Amino acid sequence: MSNYNKTNRTILKRLPARGHYDRELVHKILDEGFICHVGFIVDGAPVVIPTGYGRVGDKLYIHGSQASRMLRTLKTGVPACVTVTLVDGLVLARSAFHHSINYRSVVIFGTANLVEDSEEKSEALLAFSEHVIRGRWNDVREPTEQELKATTVLRIELEEVSAKVRTGPPIDDEEDYSLPVWAGILPLQVIAGEPIADPRLPDEIDVPEYVVDYKR
Repeated sequence: MSNYNKTNRTILKRLPARGHYDRELVHKILDEGFICHVGFIVDGAPVVIPTGYGRVGDKLYIHGSQASRMLRTLKTGVPACVTVTLVDGLVLARSAFHHSINYRSVVIFGTANLVEDSEEKSEALLAFSEHVIRGRWNDVREPTEQELKATTVLRIELEEVSAKVRTGPPIDDEEDYSLPVWAGILPLQVIAGEPIADPRLPDEIDVPEYVVDYKR
């Protein structure tokens, strides 16, 4: 996979060594995350909305109700900024100043386009389902025509994109390394718990393997 082209908006001004433009890395971060935050301007004021998403190639899809203010605004072509962040660990330094977080993030600049083609819309909805839990789509009832009409799907091309990553231990001032303070990394990760059945689920229906063995 090739790299994304750098632009004035995607080049990191501070700590540029943390910036990455590798397409494979960007896709990996997007595919691991659950929620993106979409920033845009409404009536002259900034708004940031968290929402789910799905990726197909170099296209990011978001969806929701036709009544959604975010979707109604974005489909007019206003500039948008979409971010996804994964927290990998707390970085505990010897000084308060140098504490940090290990993370992987993606920032996308662009505009959204309304998906009107029924085949692409269905592909996007499948991508949403598979993004959350792979294999689920084959078990459930697919959307009805009425449900599809009530759902707005928008596409954002992955063109002006960058990733930012911090890894490794704390970076203290040299004189602080002798302080008698524990320092290091506290790793964090998303771990699935024990499945909880719907109270109205018949007893004879077993938990699917993709739920029992779920990993992010």
